[in-house]
Amino acid sequence: MVYMGKLLMLREEDDARILKLKRRLKAKSKAEVVRVALDILERQESRAEKILRWKRAAAIVAANGSSREFQAEFGADIRDYLARLP
Repeated sequence: MVYMGKLLMLREEDDARILKLKRRLKAKSKAEVVRVALDILERQESRAEKILRWKRAAAIVAANGSSREFQAEFGADIRDYLARLP
């Protein structure tokens, strides 16, 4: 038995948009179009998360007076600290 995956219910307008993108991207299937779209969305979300962490880190540096003071306080663990920022 061939497993075809999960069904996805689409509105007619969405199906038409996927078919249009399929032709423009020269994709082999509608599923490939959806995968490409998901990849793009995941990259955008990852970038947005990084920007938020950078802004928080910049605020911490600004509050501590200088990046030298900040680095002296956190030392080599700076990357780990920044990665843990909410």
